[in-house]
Amino acid sequence: MSIAKLTDAECETALADLPDWILREDGLAISRELKFADFNQAFGFMTRIALHADKVDHHPEWSNVYNRVEVVLTTHDVNGLSALDAKLARKLDTL
Repeated sequence: MSIAKLTDAECETALADLPDWILREDGLAISRELKFADFNQAFGFMTRIALHADKVDHHPEWSNVYNRVEVVLTTHDVNGLSALDAKLARKLDTL
């Protein structure tokens, strides 16, 4: 399956549906910080996302400190954003 890099217009459209996500200054990634009640909720969220990411073979860059999870999405194969990033961001938003 070939993955295409999103055009600037496609990025703009995708981000319009993802108001909590921030486009990195270089335009190659989007990021979001999520806060949870405690570490267990944050880690549980990461576990659910990890299981989904493995199924779709698209994995986030992320870090966790206590109740915060910082997520960065990019598609290394296209050196920028792809539809996979927008789709995974929407999944994160629903969980």
